[in-house]
Amino acid sequence: MSLPGKPVTLSARKISEIEKKLAQLRHEVNNNLTLIVAAAEIVRRRPDPGDQVWESLLQKPLAVADQVAEFTRHLEKTLHLRRD
Repeated sequence: MSLPGKPVTLSARKISEIEKKLAQLRHEVNNNLTLIVAAAEIVRRRPDPGDQVWESLLQKPLAVADQVAEFTRHLEKTLHLRRD
């Protein structure tokens, strides 16, 4: 990743926007982790919980990765970072 060649100035509005996006990311990741733990509990109590539980469980890590990637893209754009 390449850093900007000159200092980046962030307005209070931009910092607030980043903080809101970070709070949203934390909320979404925590929600998905809670669902993963709940599904794991179901599997522990009922070893054959059915396809719906497995499908839900397998989708949550992908959702977390997508949410982190979205936040990363936003942060890189805001801070003028470039991927090499």
